[in-house]
Amino acid sequence: MKVDYIIVGLGLAGIAFAEELIAANKTFVVFEDDSQQSSLVAGGVYNPVILKRFTPVWNAKEQLAVALPFYQKLEEKLQIQIDEKFLIKKVFKSIEDQNNWFEAADKTLLSDYIDPKLDTTKRKGIIADFGYGNVNEAGRIDTKKLVEVYRAYLKSENKIQFEKFDHQQIKFRQDHLEYKEITTDRIVFCEGFGMTENLFFNYLPLNEVKGELITIHAPELEVDFLIKSTVFVLPLGDHLYKVGATFNWSDKTSNPSEEGRNELVQKLKKVITVPYTIIEQSAGIRPTVRDRRPLVGMHPAYNNLAILNGLGTRGVMIAPTVAKQLFNYLENDGELDKEIDIKRFE
Repeated sequence: MKVDYIIVGLGLAGIAFAEELIAANKTFVVFEDDSQQSSLVAGGVYNPVILKRFTPVWNAKEQLAVALPFYQKLEEKLQIQIDEKFLIKKVFKSIEDQNNWFEAADKTLLSDYIDPKLDTTKRKGIIADFGYGNVNEAGRIDTKKLVEVYRAYLKSENKIQFEKFDHQQIKFRQDHLEYKEITTDRIVFCEGFGMTENLFFNYLPLNEVKGELITIHAPELEVDFLIKSTVFVLPLGDHLYKVGATFNWSDKTSNPSEEGRNELVQKLKKVITVPYTIIEQSAGIRPTVRDRRPLVGMHPAYNNLAILNGLGTRGVMIAPTVAKQLFNYLENDGELDKEIDIKRFE
């Protein structure tokens, strides 16, 4: 078998890069072993504002300009709906919170997204004594559905192998690579925190942060927007809500924990007052980088090995842009943004 590319890992990064290859009529095969769950359990929210500090997300406008058409194209191609638009309502905790919101609304990079008018509507079951601030241009990508349907699509095209990739079996030839029975020009690693086992890229400073979510059924809660407070409460329809998320830096397993469940339950008490039932709990490991920028680029010694990783909590926004940059870099000698280029760690 001869292909232009091997992609290792099929989360958001792998899908975004695969779409670049398809658009350019490049041949490829994906290796996926289900070892990483971050894209499958992600909240999938895209939000241009960091609501902890009322500051703009890095390159939010540029990323959304690429990401939203990207997901629309996937919806049409796969005949699914994965993009749900909604308002985000930030719950204010104090008058100071409100004042900081007004201040942020005047900033150039935030004025398109932050509504300066406060929402003081009282809503049954939500604790919001100081009202809400509305964030526009937000929504959610159903990442679980996207990954599952995209895998099935690649399977139907004979472009995916469901097995663990063995880095030691890469053989370097003069003008190509060999992996088992496959000959290829390049390999792109999109492994998430599995990168820590990658012989070629495990020198990069990837941190693993476990995140847990619960799905609740709250029949008395009538909400069609995302509530952002001590946790987020995301409507899924039929009175189901996804609640998250935790940040655990010590537990490196993808197993849901009692500790994570209890943390979410305790925080949720400060957000809603209506009764609910926990339907499901999920967990995954987020691949994050200390400077909160992705890991993108070419190996310093092997110019046919590349990486697309470290998307963190905003993967749905970042993935299409960085995949496009990496493809342009590898195929057209384009420039990588210095903030994402792995050369910053050499």
